[in-house]
Amino acid sequence: MHIAAHLDVDLIAVETDDQVSVMIELTAPAAPGAGAEHPPRTLEVVLDRSGSMQGDRLDGAKRALAALVGRLDPRDHFGLVAFDDTVIVPVPAGRLTDKAAVRRAIADVRAGGSTDLSGGYLRGLQEARRVAGEAGATVLIISDGHANAGVTDPDALARVAAEAYRNGVTTSALGFGLGYDERIMAAIARGGNGNEHFAEEADTAVALIAGEVEGLLAQAAQAASLQVRPGPAVRAVLVVNDLPAAAVDDGGGILVELGGFYAEETRRLVLTFDVPAVAALGPAEVATLTFTYVELPALVQHTVTVPVQVNVVPGDVAAGRVPAPEVRTELVYLQAQQAKLRASGHLGRGDTDAALAEIRRAQQDIARILPDAPQAMAADLAEEAASLSYLEREAEQGWSERAGKYLSASTSRKMRQRGRSGGPSVPPPPPPQAP
Repeated sequence: MHIAAHLDVDLIAVETDDQVSVMIELTAPAAPGAGAEHPPRTLEVVLDRSGSMQGDRLDGAKRALAALVGRLDPRDHFGLVAFDDTVIVPVPAGRLTDKAAVRRAIADVRAGGSTDLSGGYLRGLQEARRVAGEAGATVLIISDGHANAGVTDPDALARVAAEAYRNGVTTSALGFGLGYDERIMAAIARGGNGNEHFAEEADTAVALIAGEVEGLLAQAAQAASLQVRPGPAVRAVLVVNDLPAAAVDDGGGILVELGGFYAEETRRLVLTFDVPAVAALGPAEVATLTFTYVELPALVQHTVTVPVQVNVVPGDVAAGRVPAPEVRTELVYLQAQQAKLRASGHLGRGDTDAALAEIRRAQQDIARILPDAPQAMAADLAEEAASLSYLEREAEQGWSERAGKYLSASTSRKMRQRGRSGGPSVPPPPPPQAP
């Protein structure tokens, strides 16, 4: 694993408050060679079989699950929990020694009543933990409805997902159609350090489910984390990406959870540091970055440490500094994602005006930075500008359900897995339709 840190400015003025941004690029190792032994993977699917799933949605999900069984190795673990207002276990988690029997069990799942998502999720976690080995497990929730039974508080479910992640179980969530509660699905995916997906149509859901499995198969590193230990001259640090982070008990800064990495993927995150007036000229420590991960398939833990420093110089020297455009562009890009995330929350509460204000502010920020953006990043900004224009039209015309769900899923991926190529992704927004 390779880690590189890029400062937006490497000079700060003596005895002057300042803010320094650092863009961190993390590149995963290559995939192991052909024939390399891989630890058994564990995938537990929690499938909504409530009445609203009947028809194309449930049929599409079952078709995708039958296909993914074929992609997994017989040594891998697979399980299926299905829920409506009750929870059933059509496929107890275990090795895929009889794939035909598993496909028959998937095909036999039928639609039922209301939606006890928490009951299904908790049972799925039990099954995943029962068989998960050193490589941990992934739980994928597929649901199209508002949870209307069991635990329905997003924060409570996020805490459950976060606790599961601390014990080696990642949770991803796929919201199907326009009727599901993106607050719950987003909270679970964020707490579980997994992917948040939105599929309006069955074909899109099938592709996203397949992509989730491809991502599991392509993993080269797991349990990745970044410890940020601020230097003595730093007053505060902010993780701009939307990633799970917590203070380290020993006073060693914060620990940021990064989850798994695909082979050879490069991911970016940005930190900002508030640096109060430094009285002495010369080098000043901003932070020490310690990146820890478990390499697959060997299950060997590695640690990489990178120091980050700036030079404290006279004010007239600092006045001539030119901020690195790559770092400043990435910062604005991520700040636009934060605005989109807030807009999604406003739409979920029915406050269209507040959502539009966030979208337009993000549009202005992107328009401001775009002329100076490096060529390699300009395409991302242009795509983001087009997406914001689409979302603005959707919100203006009252189609807030689709806009809110797309905002949530798209922003989740871009904030937490920025730079990732390959693997499951959020589809582009559909073309506007007449009301």
